[in-house]
Amino acid sequence: MTQKAAAKLKSDGWTIVDTSGFLHLVGPLWQRLVNGEHEYALITEDKHHNRRGLVQGGVLMTFADRTCGMTARHVSGKPTLATVQLDTHFVETGKIGEVLVSKPRVVRSTRSLIFITTEVTVDKRVIAMANGVFKILKNE
Repeated sequence: MTQKAAAKLKSDGWTIVDTSGFLHLVGPLWQRLVNGEHEYALITEDKHHNRRGLVQGGVLMTFADRTCGMTARHVSGKPTLATVQLDTHFVETGKIGEVLVSKPRVVRSTRSLIFITTEVTVDKRVIAMANGVFKILKNE
């Protein structure tokens, strides 16, 4: 199922995000730009399951955090940001093999903070909602 889903994403214009560390273990993470808006996708695999065999809530939170953070980085033009707060609401279960999609939207941007919201969806189903606050850090 994963290879078929990856082939579909590629044919729809998605590319794999170069990641390292923890995100490399979770991914691969996919991205594309549609009408100037960033979209992200994650193909759920067996490694993402919880004890009930569904997508682990921590995977949903990680996906929302990373996609909102990447959008904050694009919007600010700054290379280094940190998550200050992330509120997540789990709406429905995700099943292994489904493709999660996140389309973050900037709510407000200041000189030091960026407020972003996203829905993590599978097709037309909302799986989770998240609101994040990201701090623009000074380059070291």
